Amino acid sequence: MTFGVVGLCVVVLSYGVTYRTTRSAYSGWWCISLVLFFVSALLFLANDTDVQVVANPLGNTLAVLGAGCVWAAARSLRGRATTWWQLAIAPLVVLVASSLDDPADDIWAGGPFFLSGMAVMLGLSAYELATMLRAGLGQATARAQIRFTLWSLTLTSGMVALYYLLRAVVFVAVGPDDDLFRAAFGSQATTLITLVMLVVVTFSMSEMSHVEQTTDLHEQATHDDLTGVLNRSEFLRRAGAFVAHGSAAVVAADLDGFKALNDGHGHAAGDAALMRFAMVAREVVGDGGLVGRLGGDEFALLVPVASDARETVGRIRARYADGGADGPLPTISFGIAPLDAEVGVKDTIVRADVALYQAKAAGRDRVVVYDGAG
Repeated sequence: MTFGVVGLCVVVLSYGVTYRTTRSAYSGWWCISLVLFFVSALLFLANDTDVQVVANPLGNTLAVLGAGCVWAAARSLRGRATTWWQLAIAPLVVLVASSLDDPADDIWAGGPFFLSGMAVMLGLSAYELATMLRAGLGQATARAQIRFTLWSLTLTSGMVALYYLLRAVVFVAVGPDDDLFRAAFGSQATTLITLVMLVVVTFSMSEMSHVEQTTDLHEQATHDDLTGVLNRSEFLRRAGAFVAHGSAAVVAADLDGFKALNDGHGHAAGDAALMRFAMVAREVVGDGGLVGRLGGDEFALLVPVASDARETVGRIRARYADGGADGPLPTISFGIAPLDAEVGVKDTIVRADVALYQAKAAGRDRVVVYDGAG
């Protein structure tokens, strides 16, 4: 209960000071998590009463759901959304297991599932944070304070996850009434561990909410609002890193008859076609390449291996044409040019455009590779 009371104080302050001013998903998820932990602690106070049969399974369930929100908070720092159905799986398992045990007489009904659920969700949080540390947070991670905060969160999440995993193992091995379990994994030790986590979270909430805001602003500055792919300047900047490798190719793509589509079916149809192509291109090119919108209905793709460019374009064409859109979809013309270190990215795009214009002149809806002519 100590953790619940302190947690309630923290959530009130965090909501009023951090979330209301930043509206960051990270602080929002943590506020929800702390509320769930507090309600869970209140429900556990009903142990040894007539309502234990209902309160105890619900307490277990809400605690695991709260740990799931900790995972969602970590995911939000990487720009990843978390749906409620993703969060519901572990709590539902715990609810069923706790309810089917003996919650009327046993305060540890469903104990192994509850402890394992806590370990899994907090472990996933530690994994998300560790992944972020390995990948970096762009230029934001240059600040030592942010990196220290991330390390603190990662180690704390991992430590608490490991603690709950050990609780589950010892619980199954010797039971909750054994002296070993009571001494090392009883309520006093658990309160201490969770209070440490609360201190770290309180310290981190303001800092990481700022990081999330910075990441969002960086996303807005470097990506196209409509399609979500890179904008022109960011595509050129990132493509420059591939010049030294000398094996990439640039693909210019243009939607055929796009103006007629807009005029005949409205801008919504045009936007749908742009978003459809951008989505398919990102899926096919993958994380190893780049997709950018240069302007209007023209896109640029960077394929890391030049010899794969034609095959990549073929897969994009097939998937793009294979349904997935409510309205009409225009055909697409493509021009391919190997990325030449001597001429640079901009001139390679010009070469790809030359090939693209040749594809248009030849009847559209085709792929042309730059051959140095024209």
